[in-house]
Amino acid sequence: MHIENFKIFIDLVEKKSFSKAAKLNKITQSAVSQQIKVLEKHYNITVIDRSHKNFSMTSEGEKLFESAREIINKYEKMSAEILALKDVVCGTIHISTIYSIGLHELPPYIKNFLRDYPTVNVKVEYRRSNLVYDDILGKSADLGIVAFPIKLKQLEILPFREDKLSLVCSPEHRLANKKEIDIKEIKDQKFISFDKDIPTRKAIDLIFKEKKISVETVMEFDNVETIKRAVEINAGVSIIPEITASQEVNLGVLKTVKIKGKKFKRPLAIIYLKGRHLTPAMHKFIGMLMGKPFVRPDKSLN
Repeated sequence: MHIENFKIFIDLVEKKSFSKAAKLNKITQSAVSQQIKVLEKHYNITVIDRSHKNFSMTSEGEKLFESAREIINKYEKMSAEILALKDVVCGTIHISTIYSIGLHELPPYIKNFLRDYPTVNVKVEYRRSNLVYDDILGKSADLGIVAFPIKLKQLEILPFREDKLSLVCSPEHRLANKKEIDIKEIKDQKFISFDKDIPTRKAIDLIFKEKKISVETVMEFDNVETIKRAVEINAGVSIIPEITASQEVNLGVLKTVKIKGKKFKRPLAIIYLKGRHLTPAMHKFIGMLMGKPFVRPDKSLN
């Protein structure tokens, strides 16, 4: 029995998908199925309940999963400790993050990191905010990068940076020629918003409530790219991280307007699971994001 068998099995269970497990391990779905059959034959058990339409494990499969994850954790710890002794920076870093950060914040950092450490493979997955936390808690990602971080006892949270939140509108909109506005000036405007469960939406709604401002929410979307497309056609205005609209502003299809007040900032943070064994590559990557050498708060657990 090889460590790869356990790794693929864990990926399959966590992703609940043969195709996703195959993609993650750069093999075919058929190869994933064969690996599972090898496990079942070796232990003379059935791990996947194939009578269910949706992905489901047998009780034997659940027990094997728990044990396999312990084995993989110990293997990763051993590998990380050996690499740390040699000060070798290599391997793969799995990052889970929201669209706006992954598309607009991370690229220059990743470019610089890969220039300095070409033997490291950085994989970025774009997710809704709640799924980023699921990825970290479920150990399917090494690091998460989120906005308006939620404190959870299982997580370490490291401040990353702050974004400016600005009004964004079509060049044809009456507010487009202003350099700065008071938030009250968008009262009763048609508003393009994030979905209600998105942290940036919650923060903006709280400001509206405090300022007693009402807007007409005409559209709601789960990512900033779709919001920008709606604003481009002058369907309404929105409040988004200023950096995410820089390309459209340069092209002349959108205008950003600063909003008076200190509250219009979006804190970003790096999150990882307490007790997770961070490789030298992960330490270096976090250090690059933070702009200083990184020493984890729970150092004794590494």
